[in-house]
Amino acid sequence: MKNNKFALQIVSFGLIVLSFIACDKDFVNLESDIINDDVATNFDILSEQYDIITYTKTLGPVQSNGIGLNTLGIYDDIYGRTTSSFVTQLSPSSFDPVFGEEVEIDSVVLTIPYQFNITEVDEDGNITFDIDSVIGRKPIRLSLYESNYFIRNFDPTGDFNDSQAYFSNKSASETEMISEAVLEGEQLTFVDYDDEGNMFTVDNILEINEEGYILTGPDTDIDEDDDPDVLTVQSPGIRIMLEPTYWQNKIIDKEGETVLSSANNFSEYFRGLYFKAEANDLDDGSFLIINTSSLNANIKIYYSSLTATTSDEDDVREQTTFEIRFSSNSINFIDNDLTTPINNGDSETGDSRIYLKGGPGSIGNIKLFNGEDLDEDTSELNTFEEWKDFFVETDEGKFIRSKRLVNEANLVFYVDESMVDEGEPNRLYLYDVDNKSPLVDYFLDGVNNSLPSFSIINHLGPLQRVDDEPDGEGIKYKLKITEHINNLLLRDSTNVELGIAVALNVNLEENIPQRLVQTSDNSDLTVPMSSIVSPRGTVLHGNNTEDESKTVYLEIYYTEPN
Repeated sequence: MKNNKFALQIVSFGLIVLSFIACDKDFVNLESDIINDDVATNFDILSEQYDIITYTKTLGPVQSNGIGLNTLGIYDDIYGRTTSSFVTQLSPSSFDPVFGEEVEIDSVVLTIPYQFNITEVDEDGNITFDIDSVIGRKPIRLSLYESNYFIRNFDPTGDFNDSQAYFSNKSASETEMISEAVLEGEQLTFVDYDDEGNMFTVDNILEINEEGYILTGPDTDIDEDDDPDVLTVQSPGIRIMLEPTYWQNKIIDKEGETVLSSANNFSEYFRGLYFKAEANDLDDGSFLIINTSSLNANIKIYYSSLTATTSDEDDVREQTTFEIRFSSNSINFIDNDLTTPINNGDSETGDSRIYLKGGPGSIGNIKLFNGEDLDEDTSELNTFEEWKDFFVETDEGKFIRSKRLVNEANLVFYVDESMVDEGEPNRLYLYDVDNKSPLVDYFLDGVNNSLPSFSIINHLGPLQRVDDEPDGEGIKYKLKITEHINNLLLRDSTNVELGIAVALNVNLEENIPQRLVQTSDNSDLTVPMSSIVSPRGTVLHGNNTEDESKTVYLEIYYTEPN
């Protein structure tokens, strides 16, 4: 055992020596399972905490089209109430349809599945679903309207092929608003059917379905247990039966006309559907994050028509469907009715609190050090240069060698538990404000596309909660930025300002550009995609908090030769 330990010490020392004399100027990152206090005899593992400046940045209306996800519903938190609705274009599954003679619509069904995971399938085939795209389980009031607003693809006031940006406050710009009257065309009626197949009108209350839908055949299809035959099991989601007369007039009766002959003609004729969410009562609701672009999201018209036969018998009535899909061309409308106001912070000295709120809410800005250049008055090193000089030797700003080796660097943010006791976002997203992009640590972490809540968890550590309980009070976030720090030291990277925002799905930031924020000075302020679709908010202690034990800080663990 002693021999093994001695050998390990020799190997470790050799690694350190090589790291200092190697011709390669890249930083050597020695992991903690190689370097630790048990085997380190010629160097020490130390850590330092560095003050940073953090402040709140409030947002105006945010660009909310072309996201790929739609938000719908009601969400209440410490900041007030968030209400989200959306309008979307439609597209038929085929053009120039032939419906047949004497068409009779049996039913019209609108379906939008939730995002879910299957957690259990019992011996009888019953499925247990875990829905991760719905916040809350209370019903909401949902009104559906035929929209009379035409969603443009291109900006007529911009350069050639400039895409049209639409914003969360129902606008295309500061001067072009989308009126509620234009969005609320003819209202669609919700219906249901009794056991005999008789249709009746129902209230437009959307219940949150968690079990899925078991669809059975008519009463004539009875199995040996006197139960209707199960035709299919549909996953949890929105499933609404719509009154057929509207669809008879709007679609079926237009057979052979140019409005059903092409995508352009159809989008001009049927400009879209407006999904308007309202609270069902004064106190509660649910907030849905749905993907209307999913292949399983659609409106299906179930109908029958006469089909001629080759015999002398009567024509046969044939059952079939016509499918209308939701286009990716949609706009989310998000209203934050704030009872707790959010103000812009102090970018020079920082704030006592960082106020983060999704949608058109607020983000946080972070200055790791006080500057990048020599003080012009005294020619002395400033905070950034002093820090850099402690770790590396440079010549006219160019890296020469490492004096100390950075093992790990983290930003640590504490939740203000006196203001936030539930509903905190489980994830925050950290990014480069200047370049509007993730940090290098983001791309070096593991991506989990099937379970986004477990994706990029080394860099963007999840909220640490009391007793590690899923519903425990939030304590702090630890965001690892080791490679970003290495870039500052070894590759002369710019000490850019960082941004922090609430995040729903951190995977959204990998390939999708950030979205514009509508500003009066036409600045290029942007906001991360994952923050736009999240209604959540939180309050973090800043660098000027009165509770010094919870001051935000940068911690760096490093190796120093004896």
